[in-house]
Amino acid sequence: MTGANYPVDAIKKYWPYIFIVLPSLAFAAAGVGKLSGSEQMHASFAAMGLPSWFGYFIGASELAGAVGLYLVGLRKLAAAGLAVIMVGAAYFHIAYGVPSPIPAIVLLAMMIFVIVWNWAGHKTT
Repeated sequence: MTGANYPVDAIKKYWPYIFIVLPSLAFAAAGVGKLSGSEQMHASFAAMGLPSWFGYFIGASELAGAVGLYLVGLRKLAAAGLAVIMVGAAYFHIAYGVPSPIPAIVLLAMMIFVIVWNWAGHKTT
C-alpha cells in the first residue's frame, strides 16, 4: 500500500488491536499464575472465603478468555466473560481495601469496548 494516507489508514485499521492484544497478555499472565498454584494469586480467593478450586477455575477462564479474544467468532463471548471476572476483581479490591482497583477497571473498560465494537459490526480479524 502506497500513498500519502498510508500511516493514517494503517492506524485506523489496526488501532482496535490494542484492545485485544494488551488485555490478552494481562489475562494470560494472570491465568497462568493462578493455574500454577501461586500462593499470592490465590490469597484473594482465600480472603473472600472461596474454595481453592475457584482460583483455578478463574485462572482457566482467564486463559481461555485470552485465547478467545483472538477468535472472531468467540470474541464477544470471551470479552463478556472476562468483563464479569473484572467486575469481581474490582469488587474485591474495593471491598477488601486492597490497593488500586484501577487495573481491573481499565481491563473491564477494554472488554466493554471489545463487546461494543464487535457488536456494532466492526470485525478485527
